[in-house]
Amino acid sequence: MEKIFAMAVPILPGITEHWRKFTDELKHDRYDDFISSREKLNVHERSFLQQTPMGDMVIVTLTGSDPENAFKNFALGDDPFTKWFIKEVKEIHGIDLANPPQGALPNLVVDSKAPALHAN
Repeated sequence: MEKIFAMAVPILPGITEHWRKFTDELKHDRYDDFISSREKLNVHERSFLQQTPMGDMVIVTLTGSDPENAFKNFALGDDPFTKWFIKEVKEIHGIDLANPPQGALPNLVVDSKAPALHAN
């Protein structure tokens, strides 16, 4: 059964253009490495830019058999792509994926195709 994981991540002030260059690099020069990375994790990643009055945010979704563990285990990769990706995320978002903050991950609350969630 396919599951989904989503997270809203703020872009540090003044860094949106850096984020755009990062995503351009993901879509072009590093696309094969990006796809390979996500295939190894058994996830499909999608990212959205959301501009808000509080600043720009990225909504990241992962779908797959176990996207939460894929998110937690991504930084265990020791390859050049993973190291580059971790460095970029830290510069853009201020989050160190190699040492993620402690606490609960985002929680799915409403799903129009899973009525059982409504009971929670």
